[in-house]
Amino acid sequence: MNFSIKKISMALFAAAALTGCTKQKIGPLSDIRPAVPVTVQNAMDYRPEPTVATSKSGGGNIQIILAIPSESGRTIKEITKVAASTTYTQIESTGTTGFYTSGPIAANGTTVTFTTSATEYFSKYPLSPTNPYNSNAELARRFYFLLTLDDGSTIITTPVRVLVLD
Repeated sequence: MNFSIKKISMALFAAAALTGCTKQKIGPLSDIRPAVPVTVQNAMDYRPEPTVATSKSGGGNIQIILAIPSESGRTIKEITKVAASTTYTQIESTGTTGFYTSGPIAANGTTVTFTTSATEYFSKYPLSPTNPYNSNAELARRFYFLLTLDDGSTIITTPVRVLVLD
């Protein structure tokens, strides 16, 4: 009798465990990708986001080359917004102020290049203990881009990190 109760209990537990879980389709850990993927062509590493490098001794120039596949049939019309932040909040906002650039950056093709410098970055976000300019460390803020394609659709890219080298 005791053996059959254990057997029935285990069977019920196994049935509940197998039917109780469903795959979440949308959420922060989902792997949803845009119809047209955006890559950072000059990424030197993925930490886990694409990371580009700048050099203190080289003047601190920062260049980020965004690209979409040519076989997508789309072209990039513009970088509509650029935000330097620690979260997606700014780039997802409908506001028109507080962005890294004052207006859109025109494009025409499957790549677009965003160029700035450490000097410009620190003029907008002054040096501080939470925003240092240290060699072999990343800038405190990541760059977020809102791209508009030729058909009017928009894509928010993954954040891009900037690693400061000597």
